[in-house]
Amino acid sequence: MRSFDSRRPRIESANETDALVGEGEELVAGKRPVEEAFAARREAIRLLIVPERRAALDALAIHATTLRIPVIELEGGSLTSLAGFDGHQGVALVVKPRAHATVDDILAHARARNAAPFVLILDSLEDPQNFGTLLRSAEACGVDGVIYPTHRAAPLSAAAIKASAGATEHLLLAPVDDLAGTLADLHTDGLRVVGADEDASLSYSEADLRGPLALVVGSEGKGMSGPVKRRLDLAIRIPMQGKIESLNAAVAGSIMLFAAAQQRPVIDSKDSTKAKTTDSPDAAEPEAVANSKRKSPAPKSEPTKPARPKRMTIEQVDPELLP
Repeated sequence: MRSFDSRRPRIESANETDALVGEGEELVAGKRPVEEAFAARREAIRLLIVPERRAALDALAIHATTLRIPVIELEGGSLTSLAGFDGHQGVALVVKPRAHATVDDILAHARARNAAPFVLILDSLEDPQNFGTLLRSAEACGVDGVIYPTHRAAPLSAAAIKASAGATEHLLLAPVDDLAGTLADLHTDGLRVVGADEDASLSYSEADLRGPLALVVGSEGKGMSGPVKRRLDLAIRIPMQGKIESLNAAVAGSIMLFAAAQQRPVIDSKDSTKAKTTDSPDAAEPEAVANSKRKSPAPKSEPTKPARPKRMTIEQVDPELLP
């Protein structure tokens, strides 16, 4: 047991690490991902901290203590072993399993913000860094959700979550068993399926990427699989002017995501409304009444998206706990 100033959260040493992440629990590693997990109010079980990094992580330790989350100290090598990579920055949060979304949830999200669906499809990415980087770009571009296969793909590991910089806490993620079949269903739902192909005649900058869109990024080595490629409505290419013949999957996918986002209208929170249900009294309002309401100035409403929850800050902590 280490002794600390009584005003600091009490830290317990951990000699054995096997039981720190139980079956079905998830590890979120890295300072920014842990902050985003707290901001998203993930159900946390314990906070793990490397003592040598303690000074830079006191705010997280104090925050965890105020939430009655145990704070456990362990060596850096032990945390590296748990996380599966060494970029954890000396901190990790053990949380309850993530609740995955469905394809219907993603489409409902687009309807709720009165926007054409914008979906990212990841076809069997193998590198967790690429996986996480694309999730980060997707969140920055305002996609409604990300769909990827449950098999033959990089898992949503601690390394992928770290590469996403915590974007995983603010995205609808939908793993599916049959990716090609899912693309066929999205096409039926009115989405155009667009993917990158180096042999395509149309450049990404010339393509019309407006409207309901499912943007496909293929795997690092093989690109899009045959069944997925056959579901494309449009193939586009990224022109290369140097001697390198191809781009990293995360770079290529990010270029296409931002190209699509640039063509799409920015959803202003003042114009964004939640999807109305049949139980809502406003759902059946006569058109004249609805029009009259639209003409009169309305008070500012809270944004329905972004879905990024308000971050809890250290200023909310009991002053007696602060050093």
